Amino acid sequence: MERTSNIGTLKGIGAKTEQLFHNLGVYTIGDILLHYPKNYDKLPMITPLSELPSLFASQAFAQETAAEATEDDNSREHRQEVTAAVAARIDKTPFVRATRNMQVTTLALLEGNVKAELVWFRMPYLRNTLKVGGWFVFLGKVTRKGQILHMEQPQIYSPEKYQSMLDCLWPSYPLTAGLKKNKLSQTIRQALEELDLSVDYLPEEIRAKHGLAEYNYALENIHFPENETALAQARKRLIFDEFFRFILAAGMQKEQMEEVWNTFTFPPLEDETLWADQVMEQLPYRLTNAQERTLAEIRRDLRGKKVMQRLVQGDVGSGKTIIAFLAMLDAAQAGYQSALMAPTEVLAMQHYQNFTEMCESFGLRIPVILLTGSLTVKEKRRAYERMQLYPTAMVVGTHALIQERAVYDNLALVITDEQHRFGVKQRESLFLKGGQPHVLVMSATPIPRTLAIILYGDLDISVIDEVPARRLPIKSCVVGKKSRNASYEFLRKEIAKGHQAYIICPLVEESEGLEAENVTEYAEKLKLQLPAEITVECLHGKMKSGRKNLIMEQFARNEIQVLVSTTVIEVGVNVPNATVMMIEDAQRFGLAQLHQLRGRVGRGSEQSYCIMVNTTDSDKAQKRLEILNKSNDGFFIAGEDLKLRGPGDFFGIRQSGLLEFRLGDIYQNADLLKQASEEAKILLQEDCRLESPEHTAIRAELGYYLDRQSEIVNL
Repeated sequence: MERTSNIGTLKGIGAKTEQLFHNLGVYTIGDILLHYPKNYDKLPMITPLSELPSLFASQAFAQETAAEATEDDNSREHRQEVTAAVAARIDKTPFVRATRNMQVTTLALLEGNVKAELVWFRMPYLRNTLKVGGWFVFLGKVTRKGQILHMEQPQIYSPEKYQSMLDCLWPSYPLTAGLKKNKLSQTIRQALEELDLSVDYLPEEIRAKHGLAEYNYALENIHFPENETALAQARKRLIFDEFFRFILAAGMQKEQMEEVWNTFTFPPLEDETLWADQVMEQLPYRLTNAQERTLAEIRRDLRGKKVMQRLVQGDVGSGKTIIAFLAMLDAAQAGYQSALMAPTEVLAMQHYQNFTEMCESFGLRIPVILLTGSLTVKEKRRAYERMQLYPTAMVVGTHALIQERAVYDNLALVITDEQHRFGVKQRESLFLKGGQPHVLVMSATPIPRTLAIILYGDLDISVIDEVPARRLPIKSCVVGKKSRNASYEFLRKEIAKGHQAYIICPLVEESEGLEAENVTEYAEKLKLQLPAEITVECLHGKMKSGRKNLIMEQFARNEIQVLVSTTVIEVGVNVPNATVMMIEDAQRFGLAQLHQLRGRVGRGSEQSYCIMVNTTDSDKAQKRLEILNKSNDGFFIAGEDLKLRGPGDFFGIRQSGLLEFRLGDIYQNADLLKQASEEAKILLQEDCRLESPEHTAIRAELGYYLDRQSEIVNL
């Protein structure tokens, strides 16, 4: 069985279950092994039944939010719930009663004045298992109603067995409706057993030099860690692999492209640039010095004798899009086509509308063509025809720009917006579409220059380090969950002024084992909190493209006043009328990502606000979030985030999704990034095509990585 084998080839995976795995983005056996846990849990310490009530007092804060909707003390008490391992002696034989649909087993426990009732459904055999006089540990959720404690379907262990499990770490995975965590864990165990992972592609000398575990050990312990030390070793190895493969792939691409450049000279664009200059004169604002400097660097490259490979880094709101438009104008005036590839259809549509409006308002007869995956067959055919018909067109789209049927006529300039959202192979495909055009990469991700040089070593770097003076600084605040109602009242007031708001949640839907807000339930609860005339809608990445586009269009037209979303709106969405960004469970995000989210507001002339809800009592989390109150400079924020997030701080939700890394974080794992970069460069210096027999395993691993990247595209 191979990594590329279909997930359905594993035992116990029928058509229905296979589709559930597809919902998680798992199609092959290799995919399931890369479906890493989102966090790890430890079993609670054993609590005697007589001490169980004290747990409710110590965890009362956890029930506070659930009870906020009512002032009824009895309701507040009824909702109390804790997860516990209860040790108790059996004094009475369990009682089994038959209902119309099932048999219900009930066990009554008493210790001192503490009473508990345990219930199991369809498990009558427990009457013979739970014998009088025996001691057992019952693990599950405990609720309290009045003076009686209740547990439904608790797991049962002997005290000795449970004690032996206390040091273990139990993985908690991203799930989808209908797929239980036990089934997911069983499938991963089976995949680990079926695949032969004994041969490690990474040379032993590299593993020894950097203290890296073997690949089979790392995979086993990322899913089922023996202890925290084993988990740390597993993460270190797998993060190194992610960085190593990425830099190796980028390095090989650079080598191959330079060979092409050595044999191909693209005609330089003409010096005449009247169209772009005239547009700059007519703009209702003046470009910042940083924008003018960056545009000059791009123009110098376009007129040079070498194909441009340039990265433009600019903080949120720094004005990268107008620079891209002006560069595409230069290409059009010189008689060439240009293409801009965006990571999402929402952003592609926005660019298309902006470019079309600017061409019309400035009297430019330049066709702007939209090409995305959700277009109908007829619409795509028309787009292809126009790409062949107009040699100076601006083509805007998503990954559809690199599909086989997308044929360009005279493509001279390729721009990728937020390019870390695309795989190495996608970028290469678009580059080769036009016969080696100039390449401009744009990113709003604030990456310190030392790390940017490692990640984009083959690119010249321009930095737009100014924000247009016409934009008011966003006012930010960090609040606790007790301030939620006050925040909702602030939303109401802003909406009454005709403005709109975003609310960001870390999860799409309820996730087992993780306490965090999710957009699906949050949107429904918010509809009950806000007046009926305020339209609330949710948006997340699991929606179909057509649905996402429709919601964003309605939000842009102010038909939706409050948009509850995941970080799918993190990149590039521009709704100037939105003045409030409220981020739930803000402590679960990296500061760089929070800064990106904050940048979705403050795009109009009105004062904008960012409310970050910290749902923990952690001083460290509060300290991190307060950094955003002190600065609107993304590069400063990224640097401060790097200082505060130490090694080993990896329990909880995955931090911001930079590049294609599942585990690695370029800030937190900067040392590993540098080590992987050094090893990749040494390897390429020895064998730039990895053709030597001793590099066969590395080449095969890289091929598998690139094939997977070609299949994983964010829509």
